[in-house]
Amino acid sequence: MSIESNEASIPELPATLREIIEHKRVEVEAAKAAVPLAELAGMIRDTDPARDFAGAIMARAATGATAVIAEVKRRSPSAGLIRPEYADGFDPVVIAQGYSKAQASAISCLTDEKFFGGHLSFLQQIRAAVDLPVLRKDFLIDPYQIHEARAHGADAVLLIAECLDDRQLVDLITLADELGLASLVETHEPTNIDRVVQAVKKAKVDKHLIGINNRNLHTMTTDLAHSTDLVEKIPDRSRLVSESGIRTNADIQRLCGHGIRIVLVGEHLMSQESPGDALCELLGCNAIDDQEKH
Repeated sequence: MSIESNEASIPELPATLREIIEHKRVEVEAAKAAVPLAELAGMIRDTDPARDFAGAIMARAATGATAVIAEVKRRSPSAGLIRPEYADGFDPVVIAQGYSKAQASAISCLTDEKFFGGHLSFLQQIRAAVDLPVLRKDFLIDPYQIHEARAHGADAVLLIAECLDDRQLVDLITLADELGLASLVETHEPTNIDRVVQAVKKAKVDKHLIGINNRNLHTMTTDLAHSTDLVEKIPDRSRLVSESGIRTNADIQRLCGHGIRIVLVGEHLMSQESPGDALCELLGCNAIDDQEKH
């Protein structure tokens, strides 16, 4: 399956994102040469069935609690290495286990190597260590990467509207579903909300969530108002994920006040000495109690 990009229908990319996508095209071609699609297909046949990423998260949110997709993230282009010790002492499994104990609903794992210090092997390591569904967070622009995600144990994939045209969005959501994966379809720009909504509608899949990323790709600043101002544009609010810029329990409560009960949190948690303890604090230190009640 090959999906050609209609670049004319993709909004102009900020410089950093364009650099990442240009590198990703080269990276994907190298991966195809190293591990042909037929080999990935064999790996997929030997992989356990995908866990229900969207279902687990939405079920948690339906109880009235906030469902957290907690992120394993080593570095970023804007912040660099998030903590000095991550240079040599980065252990994605320990971090994921801490999140699991703090009652995260799912794990988001960065697999981009050059810009975020991630690796595909982190998916397998995390999935073997915790019972939570795992999202492959990367810059996915080619069907090969969807197969690659499933072959390495992902239960869901991130698709970024700013990086894909309308046809690619629909086709990649559809392919992910065919492979048993859920899609978290994300947009940063308000102008892309309708594109995302229409894409999931055309794909006719149930296993999906819609993410609004609160980070401005041009200034790299975050503002929760990005989510709260756009919530009315999402037909099914139970599928809405607010991403980035969530740092305190007050932020959680603010989003809840607008009916947003799913969040993705990464850099704030990863910047703390214990990301798991930081997650518990973010949730008001009631994560374990909430789990026991439900």
